[in-house]
Amino acid sequence: SANLGPVSGPNRQRDLCTFCTISLDQEEVFRTKVFDKSVSPFYGEDFYFEIPRPFQCLSFYVYAKIVFQRELSVGKVSIRKDDLCKYSGKEHWFSLHPVDPNSEVQGKVHLEMRLNEVITENGSVGQHLVVRIIECQGLPLISGQNCDPYATVSLVGPPRHVHPQVTRSSSYSKKSNFQVEEEDIEKLEIKVDLWNNENLAQDVFLGETRVPVKILRNDHIHKAWYLLQPKGNGSKSKSDDLGSLRLKLTYIEDTVLPSACYTPLCNLLLKSPDVKPISASAAHILGDICRERYEAVLPMVRLLLHHNRFVPFVSAVAALELDNTQEANTIFRGNSLATRCIDDMMKIVGKNYLAVTLKPVIDEICESNKTCEIDPIKLKEGDNVEVNKENLQGYVQKVFSSITQSSSSCPPLMCDVFRSLRHLACKRFPADPHVQYSAVSSFVFLRFFAVAVLSPHSFQLRSHHPDPEISRTLTLISKTIQTLGSWGSLSKKLSSFKETYMYDFFKSFQEEKCIEKVKKFLDEISSNVSKESSGLEDAVVLKEGEVQKRGQGRKRLGKKNFKKRWLRVTNRELSYHKHKGKEALCIINVKNIQAVEKLDESAFNRKNMFQVVHSEKPLYVQAGNCVEASEWLEVLGQVSRCNEGRLATFHPSNYTSGAWQCCRSQSNNAPGCKPCTSVVVANLQLDIDCDRETERIFSLLSSNDTKLQNMEDACASMAVYQGPQREQEDYSKFTIQEPKETFQTLKQLRNVMEELQRQHNIRSDNTAQYGSLDNPIVGKTS
Repeated sequence: SANLGPVSGPNRQRDLCTFCTISLDQEEVFRTKVFDKSVSPFYGEDFYFEIPRPFQCLSFYVYAKIVFQRELSVGKVSIRKDDLCKYSGKEHWFSLHPVDPNSEVQGKVHLEMRLNEVITENGSVGQHLVVRIIECQGLPLISGQNCDPYATVSLVGPPRHVHPQVTRSSSYSKKSNFQVEEEDIEKLEIKVDLWNNENLAQDVFLGETRVPVKILRNDHIHKAWYLLQPKGNGSKSKSDDLGSLRLKLTYIEDTVLPSACYTPLCNLLLKSPDVKPISASAAHILGDICRERYEAVLPMVRLLLHHNRFVPFVSAVAALELDNTQEANTIFRGNSLATRCIDDMMKIVGKNYLAVTLKPVIDEICESNKTCEIDPIKLKEGDNVEVNKENLQGYVQKVFSSITQSSSSCPPLMCDVFRSLRHLACKRFPADPHVQYSAVSSFVFLRFFAVAVLSPHSFQLRSHHPDPEISRTLTLISKTIQTLGSWGSLSKKLSSFKETYMYDFFKSFQEEKCIEKVKKFLDEISSNVSKESSGLEDAVVLKEGEVQKRGQGRKRLGKKNFKKRWLRVTNRELSYHKHKGKEALCIINVKNIQAVEKLDESAFNRKNMFQVVHSEKPLYVQAGNCVEASEWLEVLGQVSRCNEGRLATFHPSNYTSGAWQCCRSQSNNAPGCKPCTSVVVANLQLDIDCDRETERIFSLLSSNDTKLQNMEDACASMAVYQGPQREQEDYSKFTIQEPKETFQTLKQLRNVMEELQRQHNIRSDNTAQYGSLDNPIVGKTS
């Protein structure tokens, strides 16, 4: 949300619509919906993404949308990468700062400098300074295209020492030479400015760096990478005038070691389902000490899923929870380790199930924009409550039917978990005929379908948070679906509704028919009969969006240019269209995809390009930004990973002027010169990097070291005194059934963590040298 100050110009802020963007340095990776006229807009959008490249700043820009005019920048919040950890996991108000072109920089420059002693004509000793720009990397996109950079090299210091020289992009190897007096070396700096050549328009400043000349005295040749910096004299204005932006950031950065380092910790975690009691296992201990951190369970769930150990683990923790559940009607209603594990599993495994079941009807609800308000207090003037009720009832029937007829699409792993929960619930409460259904409906209806209807953008069913009116419609549908889902499992009657308008609305549903449909659906997704897939499932859209596609050049004459196209990939085919919803201009069967790889920037002088190699000519595509490019590569790589004709090598550049630009091979059919990216075949529809997940678990355990120690103390105390000491309040926060077993696991955890930390320490000593490409020098600013 934002609290905006006045915007300069004739328009008053309250008359403007605003939106917010997120950028890695100056590359936009996400844009919210435009928010209607307000000085305190609440954007309410969530955006999670893998950071696919090195960056200096994460920036948030607020723009005002002006009718018939360009977007007007209100202000920005820029957080340096090093400072992100300070704000991670917390909500914080950040002051908006002015968007000054001289402060919008990114990228790095590779410099070579040397200082030689020379004898001048009059016989005195002087210094000859040589500066060469080798190359630049990571410069921004200018107007959606790569920039055409050039550099100016100056020697600055006292007023008499300013000697600018220009080196253009076509001749970076050209050297800049300066004569330097010995006594001035301490005072002088080499200043390198990068500019984009705009031809007819004014050139754009890209960044600068300053290097003190005195550092060259010690080096024969000083060769290093420098981060570009903003101009220090950029225009300043009071940030208070611009307002502020409230953000909640979560930033995670882990250093992943070689696979062998993680084997002991991974094995200890995977052994968890076999440990008795389950509370003494490493996985349960992790869930216990990270109880307040909901995201802590996710890496453990991924690890167990990848190794087919999830079902036995979650069955054991569910059984433990049921032992402590006194009444059947409160089954699996809390925020426990079992419910958190199953929530995360359903989000991972059930992603395509949701898309097949709900996406068509959610799209219809969001795009048709029918009014569905049935609360008399919230009705607007001119609304007809009967018409609204009919609209809502129509939507609920569609959603309800989609769900109750979807059992054949329910992933087998979800069915295995539901079957286990049903069995455990019947065993715990044998006298209750409803419990076998409530154990399953409390997850599949309350925690899965109802939540996805309420918040479709969180489950990738929609790209943005819905408008307030649509959001209200989805809230009413979600409440109804929750209740209809519980009818088959509880003896819930209409009299139990608090709101009169909901009581009246539910009278329109035939209760017995709904109960019959719910029970049949719950039976189908939790029965012992294993489902056979018909193989005729509907095509599921895995990703779609606007891209720039290079012309295939089918005509002998004519320019191969780039055009906007709508790219769409399903589990069956890749297609591109002139616009969204239009007929496909080209369809490629995913079984014919041989490779999906990044393309060098030099190929077409464009960033964020990738290629799809198939039986015909390669398809060259430019994504909107680095995050989009990474997502396309991942989705296309996964959907084609099992293809028989996959290539082992590829060309990272294009074939032009009779040769491949990467390896200069002249045959168009020459085998690739670079190995293809290997795609791990996983049982699930996503690739799980076990090393990365284990490193995340190690980081979580390390940051909770004090709790692990407290748990050890509690186990020791209980073993000696046959029960926790009253003064130790922390003991009650842990689940300790068998102190000796738990203590043993804690000791094993401690040992593997110490060894992992040792491995980290060894590698941190070998970090990239300061001034290398991976660890560039943070240049001075003016």
